[in-house]
Amino acid sequence: MSARRPPGDRHPGWLPSGLMADHDGCDELLDAIDADLRDVEAALARLDAGTYWSDEVTGAVLPDELLAERPGARRVEARPWPSGAGG
Repeated sequence: MSARRPPGDRHPGWLPSGLMADHDGCDELLDAIDADLRDVEAALARLDAGTYWSDEVTGAVLPDELLAERPGARRVEARPWPSGAGG
């Protein structure tokens, strides 16, 4: 049985194993966990494809230090969006 929340499920009390929670911020916490899980799944897919060690845009090699600190890293240098831009 999967411990992941069904996509789009916004019921505030849903937790793995059918546990219920009444805590404020539960959705935000679950969203953050979902985002981390998506990063891990993407990293595993890149590992399977043999592209894990490459910047997904430039093709540059991702330094070992970067991958050790952030295993889900996809870019050598993350550039912040300019002020007022989307993202």
